[in-house]
Amino acid sequence: MTGSQPPSHRKPAAFRLDDAKVRVTDDETRMPTAGEALVTQAFVDEEEPRLPRAASTPRSGFRFGKWLMVGLSGLVSLAVGLAVDSLIRDLFARTDWLGWLGLALAALAALGLLGLIAREIAGLMRLGRIDHLRDGLQSAAEADDAKAASAGLKELLTLYKDRPETAQGRKALAGHMREVIDGRDLVKLAERDLLGPLDLEARRIVMNSAKRVSIVTAVSPRALVDLLAVLFENLRTIRRLSALYGGRPGTLGFLRLAKHVMAHLAVTGGMAAGDSLASQVLGHGLAARLSARLGEGMVNGLLTARIGIAAIAVCRPAPFVASTGPTISEFMGELVSFAKKEEDPSGKS
Repeated sequence: MTGSQPPSHRKPAAFRLDDAKVRVTDDETRMPTAGEALVTQAFVDEEEPRLPRAASTPRSGFRFGKWLMVGLSGLVSLAVGLAVDSLIRDLFARTDWLGWLGLALAALAALGLLGLIAREIAGLMRLGRIDHLRDGLQSAAEADDAKAASAGLKELLTLYKDRPETAQGRKALAGHMREVIDGRDLVKLAERDLLGPLDLEARRIVMNSAKRVSIVTAVSPRALVDLLAVLFENLRTIRRLSALYGGRPGTLGFLRLAKHVMAHLAVTGGMAAGDSLASQVLGHGLAARLSARLGEGMVNGLLTARIGIAAIAVCRPAPFVASTGPTISEFMGELVSFAKKEEDPSGKS
């Protein structure tokens, strides 16, 4: 802001910024001398003031729901243990060999339980490792950090070291990593050479799942059958995609993975986008060329494809850098052709 004399006595004057009479100062209270122009800077915070993050973070405290679950789990465990103990005592009371048989079966069940717990923990750790690896490669690609990208890609090679179908891609990527390449380019090469074949298989899995959903919902007579078929196929697709990309989750890991897929859909607005796109296509003449049931089946297939796209983004151990990844429009054309082939010439599906 400029200033010279008070506004009531000041005469208009023009100055160039490189004029010797122009003075730049941070002191807004300084008054200019005769024939001098002062330029002051006002520092304004462009961002609006925000509350601290703690204001929107739930306070950690006693959670009565957690108490309830721990208490009920403990009671159930005690009840099962006492029931087994009572059963084994009764078996020993009848005859010794029955008691020893019951004890051996109880030990076998305990070993099986420990194995299930170990498998669930390993599955959760694999999913966490994939999430960490994807986030690390995303950061390395955005920052073009060659060191971070190399470290992440070494971990990616370790993840797929026991997968014979990735041998060629691992060999090519290892050769690229010995060269001096930017971090972003390294991630792109990994996407092309190592993850490319897996991405193609993932698209086939999602496409086949969408086709199955579209045809089942087109021919099923009950809405409940449609719902169960769609639910089963979507869960099956998520599990297959996770196994394809190296996740292999257990039961708890699968529930966590499904939750992440739904969260990804919520963040990207995937369900609404898929529904809007399907409605737009059906509204532009596709419904006139397909029966009502096949049109409904195709919409369900598109929504299944959208869930599959979200599952690919969640299960994949690396981000899409060279491309945007699969889109719903890639599946639409093939689904439309499939729906037309399935339609009976007489108009019945």
